Amino acid sequence: MGISLQAKKRDNFSRATTKQIRREGFIPAVVYGKEKEPQTVSVENIELLKTVRDEGRNAIISLDIENGNSVDVMLHEYQTDPVKGEVIHVDFYVVDMSEEMDVAVTLRLDGDAVGVKDGGILQQPLYELQVRAKPREIPEEIAVDISELAIGDSISVADIPVSDKYELIDDAETTIAVVLPPESETESEEDVDFSAEPELVGAEDEEE
Repeated sequence: MGISLQAKKRDNFSRATTKQIRREGFIPAVVYGKEKEPQTVSVENIELLKTVRDEGRNAIISLDIENGNSVDVMLHEYQTDPVKGEVIHVDFYVVDMSEEMDVAVTLRLDGDAVGVKDGGILQQPLYELQVRAKPREIPEEIAVDISELAIGDSISVADIPVSDKYELIDDAETTIAVVLPPESETESEEDVDFSAEPELVGAEDEEE
């Protein structure tokens, strides 16, 4: 089930009015979608942040606009103040509940890899998966069990079990997690280029 969020219509776009909206605890926003006329609104800052924290970024929100219209939306994009880090503007996308859409879903690694217990180093190159699904069937997150990973082993997108509710659209060969061999005494994770051959890295060090 989606959750509700109140929105006020916004017709004055002057800088002074926008600042006043933010001072009053609201965030300027735009509501748009396929074949939908964009609407400018504002939503309460605390309520929006609470909704995203509790329900996740891909939650279906029933946005109740003050003229009586209610639309199902998802949080599409947001802008933050580069100094304060506060959210200063959001974009809501009107969703068609019967139509598939592409979204980013958080990837969670479960378990303790046996390779890490043996001294290996776990790396996670990918933190989100691109998913295609109908809005109601978008998973909150996707968990991948890494407990059987030994040193030198890796898991790619192709290793994730197929779901009948959503489709993964990342490249199947994209690495999700890998357990690397332990570092040597003279190397650190910061200065090693894992894409280069160890012999070449060593040779460069000797020349320097």
